[in-house]
Amino acid sequence: MAGTSHIALDLLKRAHPPETALAIFTEKVLHKPLHLRPSSPDPNSQDARARRRLQRLRKQEKIRRRQRPKPLSAKEKRITGIYEIPKESQKYAIYVPLYRMWLGYMWEILGMGKGKQCWVTAQGAGGKIASADFHGSRLTVVRSTCVSLVGLKGIVVRDTKFTFQIITEKNELKSISRLFPPAKHRPRAYKDLAIPKNHTIFEFHIPQPDAIAEGTDITLNKDISDEDLGVNALAFQIHGSSFEYRAVDRATKKFKQRPLPEL
Repeated sequence: MAGTSHIALDLLKRAHPPETALAIFTEKVLHKPLHLRPSSPDPNSQDARARRRLQRLRKQEKIRRRQRPKPLSAKEKRITGIYEIPKESQKYAIYVPLYRMWLGYMWEILGMGKGKQCWVTAQGAGGKIASADFHGSRLTVVRSTCVSLVGLKGIVVRDTKFTFQIITEKNELKSISRLFPPAKHRPRAYKDLAIPKNHTIFEFHIPQPDAIAEGTDITLNKDISDEDLGVNALAFQIHGSSFEYRAVDRATKKFKQRPLPEL
């Protein structure tokens, strides 16, 4: 057995000379490298896997940045209280500049100006007032099915679809939600309610630009009293039942004349 030659060497000797057959056998058979699978993972393969994972995460992050943020739901808005006015901001003096800005806004949409004659009629100004934004206006409740609301006067700090939320000169934020427990315990129907528009008539005054009492500067933060409005101030009454729209929706809505509901 010891003298028996390798079968591969015998086959090579049949095709090649002995020296050439021995050289081929030694190079291709005896010294052929044997590749064995390593028992531990290849470090290069681990790096490639981590690199692919990092690329995948970066791609997902890039797609996430391109997507528009998801708007908050009504429940999330109630929980976060993004529309709640903090206690330190419930001061009448803070919103006086907003009221003065609103007067300039109403003069512009009604075509009023100092030294400029303008005829304001219900037919011509009705549609403009119905589409106007009442944030910053000073409203007075003149009639309501809720007797306790009659006589309330203040600046509108929030104009929602069904309510007006006002702050009075006594720094009181008139909101029905104050009559109930905290937000998470009170009924859903009474959350964040203010003066309801339904079955309520509001009144506001627009002074003539050149009829404001002398010494009253419209650019100052000082409040404009009823005496400063002048005797020629325009008085308007609006039926809240016809204003049950959001301010942004009223701006593009065309109002039609129809019989007014009785209170």
